[in-house]
Amino acid sequence: MQIYLSVSHNQWYLTPTESPWEFEMDIPREHLFVLDKLMHPIGHLEWSNFIRAQTPYIPYHLDPENDALDYRLKRLYAFIHTYVNEEGKEVIEKMPYYKEQQDVYLS
Repeated sequence: MQIYLSVSHNQWYLTPTESPWEFEMDIPREHLFVLDKLMHPIGHLEWSNFIRAQTPYIPYHLDPENDALDYRLKRLYAFIHTYVNEEGKEVIEKMPYYKEQQDVYLS
């Protein structure tokens, strides 16, 4: 099934003209549930990070909520990498999220 994914909008679309998108994916219909499960908590994590960011005494690198968001994004981009076209794979492979995940698997 051909879909168009917008990570920034936390949404996928059936047609490329519905809304702006970042990745074109060819994904089995039964795996859309997994994609939805990976994307759903990201909006909540981003909102809670925004609220928490108003507290100036917690540095980013010591904030467990930021770690949770980073972990979720790593998993999401790894999943997207599986089903995205070659152009999308190249983009994802240049991301720090993907490189860090590769380092974790290689060590």
